[in-house]
Amino acid sequence: MKPVVFKFTAQKDIKAFPEGARRKAGHELMAVQMGMDPIDWKPMPSIGGGVKELKIHENGEFRVVFIAKFPEAVYVLHAFQKKTQKTPKKDITLAQQRLKQLEQERRHLS
Repeated sequence: MKPVVFKFTAQKDIKAFPEGARRKAGHELMAVQMGMDPIDWKPMPSIGGGVKELKIHENGEFRVVFIAKFPEAVYVLHAFQKKTQKTPKKDITLAQQRLKQLEQERRHLS
């Protein structure tokens, strides 16, 4: 089972979700750790290859952006409450920046 690594403010952001949404995020991320897909998700190629958005419909709409394609861990890049139909540009841009930082960190470690 891969560990979940929360990057940047992702863990703090998930902790700010209401309890039901936070619990659902935990269960879904555990499925990802075990190599399964979450129940409700979509690919986010606009952020980067292999990036997925976990959809949580619990006490509102919440999203967890993660990447699980690396062998060492599942990386959670961003988490936020969604208030509009379309994912806000600022959240996409932030996740793109965080993915670039993660890729740079991984390059320096190898």
